[in-house]
Amino acid sequence: MAMMIQQKTDDKAGSRVDVGGMPLEQLLEKEWLLVNTRGGYASSTVVGCNTRRYHGLLVGSLNPPVNRVMALSNCVESVVIGPGKFNLATCEFPDIITPDGFLRLKRFTKDTGAHFYYELGDLRVTKSVYLFRDRDTVAVVYDFAEVGQPIEFEIRPFVAMRDYHSLQKSSDRILCTADSDGLIIRNGPGAPAAGRLRLSYPCGIFESEPQWWFNFVYRCDRERGQDFSEDLFSPGIIRYRVDSAGKVVLWADLSTADNQESFLPPDIEYVIRQLREHREEVIAPAKGDKQLGELFAAGDQFVVRRMTEDRGQRTENGTKNAECRIQKIEQRTERATILAGYPWFADWGRDSFISLPGLLLATKRFDEAKSVLLTFAEAAKDGVIPNCFDDYGGEAHFNSVDASLWFINSAFSWLAVTGEEQVFRSRLLPVIISIVENYQKGTMFGIHADKDGLLTEGDARTQLTWMDAKFNDIVFTPRFGKPVEVNALWYNANMLLVQYLAEGAQVNGELLGVLRRRVYTIRENFNRLFWNETWGWLNDCILPDGTTDVTLRPNQIFAVSLPYSALTPARQKAVVEIVEKKLLTPYGLRTLSPDDRRYHGRYTGSQMQRDEAYHQGTVWPYLMGAFVEAYLKVNGFSKDSKKKARQFIEPLLKQMREEGCLGQICEIYDGDPPHKPKGCFAQAWSVAEMIRAYLLAQE
Repeated sequence: MAMMIQQKTDDKAGSRVDVGGMPLEQLLEKEWLLVNTRGGYASSTVVGCNTRRYHGLLVGSLNPPVNRVMALSNCVESVVIGPGKFNLATCEFPDIITPDGFLRLKRFTKDTGAHFYYELGDLRVTKSVYLFRDRDTVAVVYDFAEVGQPIEFEIRPFVAMRDYHSLQKSSDRILCTADSDGLIIRNGPGAPAAGRLRLSYPCGIFESEPQWWFNFVYRCDRERGQDFSEDLFSPGIIRYRVDSAGKVVLWADLSTADNQESFLPPDIEYVIRQLREHREEVIAPAKGDKQLGELFAAGDQFVVRRMTEDRGQRTENGTKNAECRIQKIEQRTERATILAGYPWFADWGRDSFISLPGLLLATKRFDEAKSVLLTFAEAAKDGVIPNCFDDYGGEAHFNSVDASLWFINSAFSWLAVTGEEQVFRSRLLPVIISIVENYQKGTMFGIHADKDGLLTEGDARTQLTWMDAKFNDIVFTPRFGKPVEVNALWYNANMLLVQYLAEGAQVNGELLGVLRRRVYTIRENFNRLFWNETWGWLNDCILPDGTTDVTLRPNQIFAVSLPYSALTPARQKAVVEIVEKKLLTPYGLRTLSPDDRRYHGRYTGSQMQRDEAYHQGTVWPYLMGAFVEAYLKVNGFSKDSKKKARQFIEPLLKQMREEGCLGQICEIYDGDPPHKPKGCFAQAWSVAEMIRAYLLAQE
């Protein structure tokens, strides 16, 4: 079973894996991802063996972009040539990997689809997976070449029909009915509603042979200390006779359970052409820079659509008479949003606004950036931007102190590149002022400005910063009080507003005067409380009782990288130097210095063990963006500093081509070498900040 692979980026196709001698264990660590605009996706490994509960050929969204359902998990395919039978599929069960399709796999590539190239003697078979952009529909295409004699081809599909966070068991009931258009598969009575899956197989013959296959093993879940065994249902076998070179297509379409519409398979070439045209549109702003184009393509996978309640006004009887009674109206509107990561995150406020400049502004997707800003702005409450929306509904959750401040930073960045003053002034500026004033006087979670002008928040029971790991009642990084990056963001937000009001045609003199006095107070006390003269870095947090947390963490880098810094140039440079010396790795910044006794070099084990390591040494790639920007800033964006910055980011660019989810950047890495990729295999802010870092480092 020993196999080796060589890997490179194909100029036109994206990621490529040439099979020829690497152990299967390493092939099972290489993944691929296709997405649509609904929050749905298809994903597996380069040998087609699912190693996570989240892997599947079709994961759809019943309430875009959430309420996701694992519909079509996998297929087991066989080719019968005379007396011989050859498998294409690879699955893992307890103590055995079977079928052995990986032995016949010669190459894998991913561009607008995922492609597996098999050789069966003289016969060549290419299996391709394509996911529709605007519908939860997947096409699995089998292209037969060099067919020397008639062959029989069999597909046994396996369905899960369950919430994508859970696992299916044979005790659950799944119903299958056949009609002239194919198969319709639903959950049985009493099971959670999971939509309706339709399988269509033009030119194929379905033979009913319902079976449950037991104990599929998901090794990644096992490594994460989770349940890792699943039973999957197969309704039967789809058979084809292949007499000459040509294509066979299996279609799978997921819709809501009450949908009675028929699914008519489109022309597969039309689907492929649409996908290619979209990719060309996405990478066009890269202007021929292949690496930047791959980053833009990676970033595109996080930009999806959310249905929101559009609240407006109209006058009774549709007139413009000012004396008429005003009626509020609501309608469902489709807006752009940013998924924080695949496979398990939805759209989060903090992640969205750290990601927005890289994913949408650098790529010139200005209208989508506006859409994201408006979606969160309209959901704000008491001056607080939601940190996330519910996984199963549209309601917002408020449990963040910094999402609102990142929103302000992104809103001003959007204005700077678009100049859309009217939209900004009428729909974003009121929210920005509301945030600043509510944060100053006090709002939810105890967020308020203390007498020294600095923001304080939370208590021992809350985790409102990005370092929010908690297991049961154990808080692993307690940072309530005055966190350093929150107050760096607070100073930046007030300065951005001061600058805007000072330059505006209609200056609010009273507010401007208040803000100018405020930023002076914040700057003075930020330096007084956070600068640690003994250690030469910024304290991480000031607790409510005045206790100083002097822990060396990467949060201080934002006090340098943000547009407005409260620090002197000398202190900015000192921060960058200590972060580079103690926290920088080839894949991002560690969350804790290895010199600290609490440091965890490996992110592994049970949920509790992983939560404990999450912000206690684990490396986060997204922090590389802020570090590169800070490094360039303190070195005057010199030619030498840009050259060094390109060296900083090269390992992450190389990782996109060779490790983890091909063409993507993951959420986290182990703190210790060799820094194995962990967490979400594709993370929005990791890609977004790499785009920013890449562009900043260009000459």
